[in-house]
Amino acid sequence: MSVLDDFIHEPRVAYFSMEIALRNEIPTYSGGLGVLAGDTVRSAADLALPLVAVSLVSRAGYFRQAIDAQGRQVEQAAVWEPREWATPLDAKIAVSIEGRTVWIGAWLYVLDGYLGGRQPVLLLDTDLDENRPDDREITHTLYGGDDVYRFKQEIVLGIGGVRLLQALGFRIRQYHMNEGHSALLGLELLRRYEYSPEDLRPGELPYDLPRVRALCNFTTHTPVEAGHDRFSYALVQRVLGTTVELAALRHLAGEDSLNMTRLALNLSEYVNGVAKRHAEISNTMFPGYRVHAVTNGVHPFTWTSEPFRKLYDRYLPSWCHEPEQLVRVDCCIPDAAIREAHMQAKQALIEQVRARTRAALNPTAPILGFARRMTAYKRPDLLFTDLERLQAVARQHAFQVVLAGKAHPHDEGGKRLIEQLHAQARALEDIMPVIFLPDYDMEIAQALVAGVDVWLNTPLRPFEASGTSGMKAAFNGVPNLSVLDGWWIEGCIEGVTGWAIGDAAGGDDGDARALYDKLEEVVLPLYYDGDPGGWIKLMKGAISKNASYFNSHRMMRRYATEAYIR
Repeated sequence: MSVLDDFIHEPRVAYFSMEIALRNEIPTYSGGLGVLAGDTVRSAADLALPLVAVSLVSRAGYFRQAIDAQGRQVEQAAVWEPREWATPLDAKIAVSIEGRTVWIGAWLYVLDGYLGGRQPVLLLDTDLDENRPDDREITHTLYGGDDVYRFKQEIVLGIGGVRLLQALGFRIRQYHMNEGHSALLGLELLRRYEYSPEDLRPGELPYDLPRVRALCNFTTHTPVEAGHDRFSYALVQRVLGTTVELAALRHLAGEDSLNMTRLALNLSEYVNGVAKRHAEISNTMFPGYRVHAVTNGVHPFTWTSEPFRKLYDRYLPSWCHEPEQLVRVDCCIPDAAIREAHMQAKQALIEQVRARTRAALNPTAPILGFARRMTAYKRPDLLFTDLERLQAVARQHAFQVVLAGKAHPHDEGGKRLIEQLHAQARALEDIMPVIFLPDYDMEIAQALVAGVDVWLNTPLRPFEASGTSGMKAAFNGVPNLSVLDGWWIEGCIEGVTGWAIGDAAGGDDGDARALYDKLEEVVLPLYYDGDPGGWIKLMKGAISKNASYFNSHRMMRRYATEAYIR
């Protein structure tokens, strides 16, 4: 009996993503894109949607983060052993890279859903005896190396992934590209559905483009043109060769360079952004294409802390399959029970902080949480723009801050931000605790989104396509204090689910002033109000209005009805 027998008996949607967060011990993810991919597969398992995920094995992971005495990020290897978690598959396929044959194998990881469903995940691997030493390393490091290395990875993911699915006996009804990294799968499909020369009219592309488009869906995550992968055609021809004739490739992917987003747009019948505002921006960026809006969501069971799981199980037993049931939190769950569940989650975070940093947090003072990729547009330093004003706020109403996040090894600006955060934490240590948790991962994220009292998000508009960390916080009754960008434009009901920072325009100085004003005049006074009922009402608002909607079950039902079944 084959290990794949449970999965190849029915047609499936092939979900391609460069990174997928399967579990904390498997470092095949760098941040939000991979965590979203993991939540997508988990919800597919819970909802019994037939999916097969395709990604890279990334044996060397992303990286483990340490912080030196000066607050600088130090990258350490994050090597993992696939054999400990996955099963090697017998099939191997070959692709041509730089004119030579590169063999690709795969590992099968079976993701078990909370409700008994199971989904196959294929982790592509070139670390095979048949390959040259440099080719064996193509699937080693997530987002590592230069453009040539990245393009080789995208050949393996897109072209290799399609071929391996076929070799393993999967029947694919749709292909779903999670960001443009896997857009080369469309070239493999074009090659598969190529017309005979005698069937062509003059000037017509020699491929069955409508058939390929009918098979493909594309989710774009990047609201700025500069953020999309591009490769020069000189590099493409040297590395990929002539899988698809160059004239056709220029027509589909751009005249000046191979734009992976443009290629995915031209080869997909269904295209979506990851929030309503992001879809509007994408429609402006890519005139002539229709970009739908499917706002992201998070997996209910994964991101709900144990105290709140037990609470929901008691009062709303079907919540995990039907998170829309959480709209009843307002009337079904006693305030005291909400408060107790949160205090348990907060205490668990305080214990984690003590274990990781030896810092002691005060359980009676509010904790603000901020954790995401450390890069300039996320503005992790916005809270510290005016240290005098921040100190004045903290003297009036004591509060604590817990931070976490990694900067890409090549992002020197992001690394400087981490160093600056540590310097600012030292400058504030006599006034308020500011704690940085190193090596941000799923385990830290789960503790943070549940244990803080307020979730802070401060991106520079309009660069936050969606964001999902605040959605995770909502499942634990944690209100958001966030800039109106990404999903928060849809999720913010002022004073009900949290608060907005500034207006829809904003800017660094204006947003910083708005943040201090909101903390000083609204957020902290409400927390310290002698009657805790107002804060509990806010927590219930976050759950009933946001968690009930911004979840990956709703997201996957949208994909199923609007993209997969057509």
